[in-house]
Amino acid sequence: MEPVLAQNRVLTVPNVLSVIRLALIPVFVYLMLDTHAYGWAVAILMFSGISDWADGKIARVLNQSSRLGMLLDPAVDRLYMVAVPIVFAISGIAPWWFVLTLLARDAALAGTLPLLWSRGLSALPVTYVGKGATFALMSGFPLVLLGQWDALWSRAVGACGWAFLIWGLYMYLWAFVLYMIQMVLVMRRMPKVTRHRRHPEAGEHG
Repeated sequence: MEPVLAQNRVLTVPNVLSVIRLALIPVFVYLMLDTHAYGWAVAILMFSGISDWADGKIARVLNQSSRLGMLLDPAVDRLYMVAVPIVFAISGIAPWWFVLTLLARDAALAGTLPLLWSRGLSALPVTYVGKGATFALMSGFPLVLLGQWDALWSRAVGACGWAFLIWGLYMYLWAFVLYMIQMVLVMRRMPKVTRHRRHPEAGEHG
């Protein structure tokens, strides 16, 4: 009974961290585009990256995994992966080709969801390459932002940040290739889910 009840829990530490990360997205956009408070924006990105890593650990250690968390955590990750690159491009920190490549990849993944649903699936297993790509990108963004100050240390940190971002972009695209291979296997091996209408005379059995 306990694992089932834990799956249905809403108020857990990982879920609270995910909600906080979600609420900080508009704060980050405001700090970057309106006040240009890059220092606070870096703090938000660092908190987001650390809490994204921590909530999974907490969920396993404290047995606080939940259905809501399984949906909320990756959704917040995707929002960050959309909002942060766009803000960087608007601010002139990252080139638009880099941002559009990330967005095109995510849009292509979203386009495969109806195919998954037609096979009775909601998502495919996350690969280690995909996890590594997200880690590299989430690590690179605050480092690149720290590289915006006019100092030698800042330029060095910014260069390290771009190394993370380029490597993360490569893994991001490679994870997409692996995902599409999985999609082809699913489409070939799994039949479409069909919904059968029940006759009115077929009564419900409890």
